[in-house]
Amino acid sequence: MTEKKAIDRKLDTIPKLLLDHARERGNRPANRLKNFGIWQSWTWSEVAEEVRDLACGLVKIGFQRGDKLAVIGDNRPRLYWSMVAAQALGGIPVPLYQNSVAEEMFHVLENSDAKFAIVQNQEQTDKLLEIKDRLPHLEFICYEEPRGMRDYNQEFIFYYKDIQQTGRAFQSINPDYFLTEVEKGDGSDISILLYTSGTTGEPKGVVLTSDNLIITARNSIDFDNLTSSEEVLAYLPMAWVGDNIFSLAQAYVIGFCVNCPENPETVMTDLKEIGPTYYFAPPAIYETVLTKVMIRMEDASKIKRSMFNYFMELAKTVGIRILDGKPVSFLEKFLYGVGKILVYGPLRNNMGLSRTRLAYTAGEAIGPEIFEFFRSLGINIKQLYGQTEASVFVCAQPDGQVKADTVGTAYPGVELRLADNNEVFYRSPGVFHSYYKNPESTADTKDPEGWVATGDAGFFDDEGHLKIIDRAKDVGRMTDGTLFAPKYIENKLKFFPFIKEAVTFGDEKAYASAVICIDIEAVGNWAERRNLAYSGYTDLSARDEVYDLLQECVESVNADLARDEKLSGSQIKRYMLLHKELDADDGELTRTRKVRRRIVAEKYAVLIAALDDPQQTHCEIDSQMTFEDGRTGTVHANLQIRESSTIKSHVQTLAA
Repeated sequence: MTEKKAIDRKLDTIPKLLLDHARERGNRPANRLKNFGIWQSWTWSEVAEEVRDLACGLVKIGFQRGDKLAVIGDNRPRLYWSMVAAQALGGIPVPLYQNSVAEEMFHVLENSDAKFAIVQNQEQTDKLLEIKDRLPHLEFICYEEPRGMRDYNQEFIFYYKDIQQTGRAFQSINPDYFLTEVEKGDGSDISILLYTSGTTGEPKGVVLTSDNLIITARNSIDFDNLTSSEEVLAYLPMAWVGDNIFSLAQAYVIGFCVNCPENPETVMTDLKEIGPTYYFAPPAIYETVLTKVMIRMEDASKIKRSMFNYFMELAKTVGIRILDGKPVSFLEKFLYGVGKILVYGPLRNNMGLSRTRLAYTAGEAIGPEIFEFFRSLGINIKQLYGQTEASVFVCAQPDGQVKADTVGTAYPGVELRLADNNEVFYRSPGVFHSYYKNPESTADTKDPEGWVATGDAGFFDDEGHLKIIDRAKDVGRMTDGTLFAPKYIENKLKFFPFIKEAVTFGDEKAYASAVICIDIEAVGNWAERRNLAYSGYTDLSARDEVYDLLQECVESVNADLARDEKLSGSQIKRYMLLHKELDADDGELTRTRKVRRRIVAEKYAVLIAALDDPQQTHCEIDSQMTFEDGRTGTVHANLQIRESSTIKSHVQTLAA
């Protein structure tokens, strides 16, 4: 069934939408959660009752209109319901990244003035207890999972179900209270407070209204023809704006079911069991999936490898044309059908995407080869360009107009323009209300007419599709005047499965250089198939054979850059393989895995200086790193520096 309900514009808050679904489709599934290997399900009517009981219980312990409720944990129905319960009472949910350490949480909790916190388990409770004495506003902590919580007797700590039980008693005495509070809500009310990833400094609190979320969700539903029959797997951080659109706003507007995995380690297994029809993943997830596929094919028999290679070559030319509705010959269609039986179908099923009719990727550029691989299988994967400040959507690719090197056209309701320095500006119904307690940053980012400065530089192609080059502030010039766009080059490097992260340097320098982190799984598998022994990441990344492998990747990027008039002079001349992975726990990445360029430059200044010195072939460094068990230690390494071949551009050749 592909029911698509007519939209009632009076339903302008998420709690109002919830009550409407409870009335109109009360017996339809709203949420599922896998627990102890078994999928539990809640209907819209049951969810409405769960939210009502929690909201009434929160009122009983002192929750008031305007209060902030911190929400911390993995994707769990009860944590989503916590956010809706707060909104129903006129409160503001503040989801935090669950893998943040206590000190990272401190800034968000302090800045947001969070009075209440609902967390998943003992681990998150302990983080809050570690910093609670420095948070005068934080009065109550509620935990969802009771395991390990028996001896936590503080009077300000509550069990989730106990609050609900209190709420049911309150509801029996005040039967109209919850409905009255929900009706007080308005589209212009603040709906949620989301914090940016903090790539350039302390995270800022982005204030989004109900109108921001709901109007954007309605526009996106119309754009992609979403229905109430979609199945979604919610596995990305609840603190990320995308999850709040895909797993909350869209679900509550149209009424589809949101499924939560058992835990982060079982996501791929749970994905196969659910078979989502609508799927979102950052490029890193697609890169990981493709790397695993290619590793498995390397270990397959010669016959299977030959069959795989033949049909994947066919898919590149035929599958994408079929997906875009372009004509193909009868023979091509027949052969593609055979490939679907032998290769494409089993592959999609193994990845859990056999039912996926729409998939999105965003956050970083995705490699053309990776993008085309998934589209050639018949998966309608598209790119979008968005920001927390836009309630996600700024640009997206319409069906039939999908390109690997652009982010599409302006989204419905979005206006776009470019400044003289090519910085992208937009305004839309999704434009954020303000930065919380930060009027200066609000004024710097959003002008009085509602235009928002993205900080990204880009240009439109001949068909009006936007192509993002880099962060505007990061685009620089080399000493010879050549344009230097580090992120653009880094994304090209990361297209290779052997490279997990890369940071390039070239602004105001004579040549470009790069610090590269290998992908331990892909390079490790490559090494094992060649009987190359290694003791760990540091040892493997230092091997000459691995440098030779990465040299091919770097020089391939240089060949690609040589074909670009504007960027040909920014080819990578020198590079090194870092002795450790960049890690969010070490402050080198944000929790959404974006490189903190300034911190990396400061931390590895000695390495960058060595790359800038043509006479140096090695560089020693002592760096601190955080181990999986939370301990920190110092690692010493003597890193090799390699020279890579550069290619004269077509323009340079003509000039010579």
